[in-house]
Amino acid sequence: MEDSNQTSSDRFILLGLTNIPYLQAIYVSIFLIIYITTLWGNSLLIIVVRINEQLQTPMYFFLSNLSILDICLSSTIVPRIIINTLSQDRSVSVLDCALQMFFHLAVGGTECLIIAVMAYDRYAAICQPLHYNTVMNKTFCISMATGSWTLSFISAFIHVFFIFQLPYCRSHNLNHFFCEMPPFFRLSCRDTWPNELANYITASIIVMCSFFLILVSYIHIISAILKIRSSEGRKKSFSTCTSHLTVVSLFYGTILSIYMSPHSAYLSIGKTVSIIYSAVIPMLNPIIYSMRNKDVKGTIRKQMKNKV
Repeated sequence: MEDSNQTSSDRFILLGLTNIPYLQAIYVSIFLIIYITTLWGNSLLIIVVRINEQLQTPMYFFLSNLSILDICLSSTIVPRIIINTLSQDRSVSVLDCALQMFFHLAVGGTECLIIAVMAYDRYAAICQPLHYNTVMNKTFCISMATGSWTLSFISAFIHVFFIFQLPYCRSHNLNHFFCEMPPFFRLSCRDTWPNELANYITASIIVMCSFFLILVSYIHIISAILKIRSSEGRKKSFSTCTSHLTVVSLFYGTILSIYMSPHSAYLSIGKTVSIIYSAVIPMLNPIIYSMRNKDVKGTIRKQMKNKV
C-alpha cells in the first residue's frame, strides 16, 4: 500500500480483509448483521434473566456474565473491522491498538474462566443436588466471577505492556483486521522468544487449567448420568449440559488453535479462526443457550404476549 511508507512510527496499518470493492461491501454487510444479532441476542438474554425470578440462579448468573463478555468481545473487534474495511486510511495509533489488544485478551480470558465455572456449576447440580445451594451460594458465585474478571485483566495488562515495549523496525503493516498479539511477533526486530514463552505460559494457566476443570467436571457428570436407571432421567440430565458442551467445543477449539499453535500455523488459519471466536461465537452463544431452554423461551413468549 502506498500509505504504508507515509505512516509514522507510532501507527500501525491494518491490511484488513480485502481491497476488492464488491467484497468489501459483502463483508461489511455480513459483519453488520453479525454485530446487530450479537447485541440483540445477548441483551435479550440478560433482560430475560433479570425479569424472571425463576432464573435468579447461579447458572443464569454466570450466563449473564457470559452475555456481557460476548457483547464486549464483539464490540472490541467488529466495529473496527467495519470501519477498517470502509476507510481509505487503515492506520491505527499505538494507543488504540494497545487498548484493543488489552480488552480482547482480557475479555477472552475471562470468558474462558467463566465457561469453566459454568461446568463446575453443572457438576454441582447433577452430582451434588442436595448440597447445590450450599456449594453454589451467592458469595461463592460473586467471588468466582470477580476473580475471573480480575485475573484475566491483570494478565492482559502484563502481556500488552511487554508487547509494546518491543521495537518494531521491520514493518508497521499488520497482516490482520485488528490488533491481535501473534502477528506482532513477526514485526519486531528483537528476539520475541520471551514474549512468546509468556504467551504460552499464560495460555497454559488460563486456557488449559480452565479446560482441565471442564474435563474433570464432565467426567464426574457423565459418570453420574450413567448411574441413573431410567433412560428418561439420563436424557433429562444430559440435556442440561448439551448447550454448555457446544459452547465449550466452539470456544476452546478456536482459542487453542490460535494461542497454543506455532506461529507458522497461525499464518494459514489465524484470520479465519479469529473471526470465528471474536465475531461468530458471541453471536451464537445466546442462540445456543436459548434454543433448548424452556424457561428462557417461555419468558420471551410471555413478554411478547403482554406487549401485544
